[in-house]
Amino acid sequence: MKRFKKILIIFFVISNINIDAQSLNIGDKAPELAYNNPKNEVLKLSSLRGKYVIIDFWASWCGPCRRENPNLVKTYNKFKNKKFINGNGLEVYSISLDKKFSSWIKAMTNDKLFWEYHVSDLKGWQSDGAAIYGVRSIPQTFIVDGDGIIIAKNLKGEDLNKFLNSKKIN
Repeated sequence: MKRFKKILIIFFVISNINIDAQSLNIGDKAPELAYNNPKNEVLKLSSLRGKYVIIDFWASWCGPCRRENPNLVKTYNKFKNKKFINGNGLEVYSISLDKKFSSWIKAMTNDKLFWEYHVSDLKGWQSDGAAIYGVRSIPQTFIVDGDGIIIAKNLKGEDLNKFLNSKKIN
């Protein structure tokens, strides 16, 4: 009977986690994220209110993430100073799912990820941010408008550029 109760409790906890993670959709308010950057300063997602933000979940050990990074750099350079419907400028809020500080920093340098908003709690897959956003695979992105509303998810490369172009004010 004890074993059955333990299994039931585990099932209940897992099912609640999945419900919470799946509830984050386009049109929802983006949950706050506040994690340390490499200088041990806390950077909050909410500090970017008013801009379009690409929330990018990635890691140094993730091959697909590293292959997507050059596209993200090009997108950032192209749109960082543009005006959008309900947003002025573009920022990237990169959340690393690394566990090793040195690997995280080396990948950022090698991939020329020069924007300011790089954060990590260095918990790998146990990252609090990944749990909040329901991230189960990487790379994964969420696009947030100037009011902090999720307006797109998992756009990469040319699809991301097309989407941002469609929201740009000429």
